Amino acid sequence: MIWQWALDEGSPNGIRARPIFFRAPSLLLFIPLAARDMESQQHAVARADEALLAELGYKQEFKRAFSPLEVFGIAFSIIGLLPSIASVLFYAVPNGGPASMVWGWAAASFFILCVGMSMAELGSAAPTSGGLYFWTHSLSSPRCRNLLAWIVGYSNTIGTIASVASIDWGCAVQVMAAVSIGSGQAFTATSAQTFGVYVAIVLSHAVICCLGTAVLARLQTVYVVLNVCLCLAVIIGLPAATPKANMNSASYALGNFTNLNGWTDGYAFILSFLAPSWTIGSFDSSVHISEESSNAATAVPWAIVSAIGIAGILGWAINVSLTFCMGTDLESLLNSPVGQPMAQIFFNSFGQKGTLALWSFVVLVQYMMGSSMVLASSRQTFAFSRDGALPFSSVLYRMNSFTKTPVNTVWFVAIISIILGMLSFAGPQAINAIFSLSVTALYIAYSIPIIARFVFTNDFKPGPFNLGIFSIPVAVIAVSYMCIMNITFFFPTTPQTDVANMNYTVVVLGGILFLSIVWYYFPVYGGVHWFTGPVSNIGKVTEENASSIRESVEKNIREDVKAVPVGA
Repeated sequence: MIWQWALDEGSPNGIRARPIFFRAPSLLLFIPLAARDMESQQHAVARADEALLAELGYKQEFKRAFSPLEVFGIAFSIIGLLPSIASVLFYAVPNGGPASMVWGWAAASFFILCVGMSMAELGSAAPTSGGLYFWTHSLSSPRCRNLLAWIVGYSNTIGTIASVASIDWGCAVQVMAAVSIGSGQAFTATSAQTFGVYVAIVLSHAVICCLGTAVLARLQTVYVVLNVCLCLAVIIGLPAATPKANMNSASYALGNFTNLNGWTDGYAFILSFLAPSWTIGSFDSSVHISEESSNAATAVPWAIVSAIGIAGILGWAINVSLTFCMGTDLESLLNSPVGQPMAQIFFNSFGQKGTLALWSFVVLVQYMMGSSMVLASSRQTFAFSRDGALPFSSVLYRMNSFTKTPVNTVWFVAIISIILGMLSFAGPQAINAIFSLSVTALYIAYSIPIIARFVFTNDFKPGPFNLGIFSIPVAVIAVSYMCIMNITFFFPTTPQTDVANMNYTVVVLGGILFLSIVWYYFPVYGGVHWFTGPVSNIGKVTEENASSIRESVEKNIREDVKAVPVGA
């Protein structure tokens, strides 16, 4: 059943959407319209989406070409699973080994699902590309809403760009790993070589994301299919191909705890959470394309929750498969000339040719993750510049007349990602900070609107996705988890460290947030003098205007329903 949504009477800020009912001669008709007149049905959905966006204060600028499956697809393709696990396996292996890979993943997945459900409630109530900072401004106290929205907007923007950088850097490392495997492990990539591949990947993603919305939407279905097939291939194929000498017992695979980094065992176990936190992350991507999705108030929240749930289950199965098949010499996996623990596991099991064949699909799916992340990041940047908060907003807030996509923000995201990638020349720990940054910055942006909903006095009206009495306990779990993880991910990899091995996440994130706040309070020109949060681009939506929009939507829907015989 497809739900249709209209504007709810007395709903300021467009915080609620409701199912439309109207009278037929002898019964009350709900308007799924079956599948008898699909074109009329899609028209009604589009009108309702446009009306809801109008009450939120924005005109329809994007083409709504993303179906609910494709909205799910962008969140799931960014999660990526197998290639994502490959990119951050070096966090889990030395911080507990098999036990952390299996049970650390399971524990973190539960907490991440709580984060996703809390965010899904907000996304269902107000589906707009600005998402997080829009919610923050709508739900916070007037005394601090501008500053909080500013902080959330910058955290979300840098978090999504850092996600682009970390995904594409992981892809570049995987390409170099393939070259190493193909050379019989005689080749070891330098930082400059890896950076060159990274730049090429980022630029190619920028070109892809300048395409029209319909093309980008159709690609998401392809990404989902490849993702799932690759996961199943490894879950089933890896145990079948692994020599008995490398197979581990159940007690080792599910219970061995190996701590190689020197922290206490409990803290090492928590540090391993970065792997699932980064892998099952950036699910706010569905929110950022809500203005391009059909039936957004329902499609967006379910895309978030289902992507996290499926990723948690499949990811756990992948980790179990790896722990049974990776042998017991964990240090050799971490110090392999291939430079990729998972690539070395595959090499030990499949051999050179089999690994290259499978690894090519890993690289392909990771590449697809990057293109989806550039898409989502560019939409967040577009939304934030629409409200004038970013430098050069007048340039960034432009829609290409040919593709109907924000081409300028796509290239802005690509350029900043390349700049972040230059940290690779400062050492491995500096570039690893980008992985932590993509989690910590987003967790700041996720936490504030969830807290604002319950801490401040506001008129929040839930959308079609609503947890009811479980909203508060789920939110408490979600915010507590994100706060603990942010503190944890600021610490270095080992307790004995030096300048080269420090965790520079706090420097990069702290520096960006510090500069953004300085700019906010800057005399005369600072945001405190002009930033008022989300700015309507269709003028003030009065109740009369909202009623006019609502009546227009319902009139179109009634006309559609008249064409469908009641008893047919």
